[in-house]
Amino acid sequence: MYHRFDENKYPSTNIQMDIFKSQIEIINNNNFKFYNPDKFDEEFNKPKTKKRFLITIDDAFSSFYESAWPYLKKNKIPFILFVSSEAVGKFGYMTWGQIKEIEKEDFAFLGNHSHSHEYLIDYNFNDFKNDIDKSINIFKKEIGYNPKFFSYPFGEYSLEQKNYISKNFKFAFGQHSGVIDLNKDKYELPRFPINEKYGDLRRFENLVKFLPLQYKSINPKDKLLNSLNNPPKMFIDFFNEQKNLDKISCYSNEGDSWHKTNIKLENNRLNIFFEEKFKERRGRINCSMKDIEGWRWLGIQFSIKN
Repeated sequence: MYHRFDENKYPSTNIQMDIFKSQIEIINNNNFKFYNPDKFDEEFNKPKTKKRFLITIDDAFSSFYESAWPYLKKNKIPFILFVSSEAVGKFGYMTWGQIKEIEKEDFAFLGNHSHSHEYLIDYNFNDFKNDIDKSINIFKKEIGYNPKFFSYPFGEYSLEQKNYISKNFKFAFGQHSGVIDLNKDKYELPRFPINEKYGDLRRFENLVKFLPLQYKSINPKDKLLNSLNNPPKMFIDFFNEQKNLDKISCYSNEGDSWHKTNIKLENNRLNIFFEEKFKERRGRINCSMKDIEGWRWLGIQFSIKN
């Protein structure tokens, strides 16, 4: 997941184009291929034998059009551009004309990123619904259809909001890290955020080799936490045939600092015991496991509403 390109004033959402090109070279040098998202519908539930990479860009900043787009177009690298309809045409953002230019290419896809791009987790459901409906109507007016892809602003959503998104889109992406496999929830798809801090080439070399840590289900289903359910009672159910589950380790930012999380595996269920409340706006837990094939990774994000 990317945002800005060559915008040095915003290191938390920016990537330098020379670093971006080097990351693409790393993917190519490992003989990995890029994934064209037009196949999501027909292939999502089918087992994959080869790893593929999908680039996503949030917010449709002008810097993407000016810096990254020419490179992606020249090399025909597939991607999804997530657009918040309210920002289109404003200073620093792409215009509908530019968006339509990109959308014409068979390797470029659009996604809906809400209308306002506000902290929608703070909205009551009716206001949330109105924001999403407004974006859908604007997309239909400007490009003739509503995209089948959605990405949650800031990766935040409640179960109620997720259920509404599932009625209007086919797939939705968050901002929790991980690798997509056929067992992942279509409306909680993970992405590895890449920026100046988390985009250095050594880290990227490791990221491209990660494998999915598959699971049967995660509880709680609702990723929104408040004063009554923070910290959450959490467990992950794995499949009977999965191996090396005893090698899982997890780290979380509970209590406002990252440290190893207390876990216990019983009958393919991983019980996770948080000792402190999540204090940040977004709580995270990342679990990894060394398998025969390599390192497996699973990231989960909670939204905190006080």
